[in-house]
Amino acid sequence: MSVRVVVADDQEIVRTGLTMILDAQPGIEVVGAAADGGRAVELARSLRPDVCLFDIRMPGVDGIEATRLLAGPDVADPLAVVVITTFDLDEYVYAALRAGALGFLLKDAGPALLAQAVRAAADGDALIAPNVTARLLRTFAAAGPSAPPAQPVEPLTDREEQVLVTVARGRTNSEIADELHITLSTVKTHVASLMAKLGVRNRVEIAMWAHETRRVGSGSGRHRR
Repeated sequence: MSVRVVVADDQEIVRTGLTMILDAQPGIEVVGAAADGGRAVELARSLRPDVCLFDIRMPGVDGIEATRLLAGPDVADPLAVVVITTFDLDEYVYAALRAGALGFLLKDAGPALLAQAVRAAADGDALIAPNVTARLLRTFAAAGPSAPPAQPVEPLTDREEQVLVTVARGRTNSEIADELHITLSTVKTHVASLMAKLGVRNRVEIAMWAHETRRVGSGSGRHRR
């Protein structure tokens, strides 16, 4: 089955372009398009797409708020959201990820990376533009967390620690399976266990916890209990 996508961007030429790019990709279908966040939320709630692709700067309800309404901490059945923007600003990245976005791309990412991000989000994976990921790693490595990170409800196993680090480095489930020489289903089991133990809802939050506890970052290495 095709990955069903709702696109939202206030610029018609961009909205049309994104729709054409995605519809041209095998296995991806744009099922709705909106010019503002309010309409995007309505469409997403009625159509229940596999992935929402939202611009950040839109009139009325912006992309961050639309993401929070569809994928935020208080949403019982969150949708997968990828945020795409022209503006490579840290505050946008953090706001999007904290609001529940599974991906963050710049509009110059190109069709291949765009399609990859949509497919990754549909599979529950997180994909953030490589240059943005590198900067986030440097930022987290340079500054400690603003508050002590929550401790797992149960200690992580050695294998879960390994999976944690690979998730934080942006690996997909398939890449983790290859790297750790385990099956795809085993990876999914470990990721689900990590979410339960850490009290988080998606891979981005797993990665944030790994950064905050210095599992990854420049010169940090992997910590054991």
